Amino acid sequence: MLAVILLSLTHFSFAQQTRFSIATDLTVQRNFTKEQRYWAFGQTVHAHIHITPKDGIYFWFTYYSNGRFKNNLVATAKSPFTIPQQIPYVNSAKMRLKHFSVGWKKYLWGASDAEKGWNFYFFAGLGLQLGRIENTHSVTIDTSLYDLPVWRGKANFKRLTLDPGIGFEHYLGGDMSIYAEARTWIPTTDYPSKYILKNKDAPWTAMISLGLRVLF
Repeated sequence: MLAVILLSLTHFSFAQQTRFSIATDLTVQRNFTKEQRYWAFGQTVHAHIHITPKDGIYFWFTYYSNGRFKNNLVATAKSPFTIPQQIPYVNSAKMRLKHFSVGWKKYLWGASDAEKGWNFYFFAGLGLQLGRIENTHSVTIDTSLYDLPVWRGKANFKRLTLDPGIGFEHYLGGDMSIYAEARTWIPTTDYPSKYILKNKDAPWTAMISLGLRVLF
């Protein structure tokens, strides 16, 4: 698949003057999944290949700070002879996400090389979300005697995602443009983890970003 993309890009580069951009932005992330809601901050680094002034391919890598949330949970005894039968506790969690994405970017208004006014575009791609979760329990619970809704400790997890978004861009001069984007990562896989209370369609996040793009 990668070879096909590279061959296509080579063909287009000979057929017309392909241009490139690099961009970076600061972003605010919100996890909307119930029982995982938090805010986090991050940075995204982009590479754009402008096959035409209106169309192109993007690549990005983004990473975020820890998002923190708590859950009130109950550990249940494995045996009917264990006393007590239930132990309530609080799980304090830290979740941190990184993300790779590749996709298509389309300018609906304006163009990647426009030298005045505003541009409006949308993009959509496929991504790989890399997550890390760390859980701390308010009490120590013997796991040989009790079943826990989530395990204590650290773990990594992965999700494949769909990555749609929209953006506005304004030319600043000298091949530089400032932009603002709204995007989301829609999880398409679950990969259940004992360290995450809700795995289905989670984490489902949305981001707002402000950044700078430089055209070459």
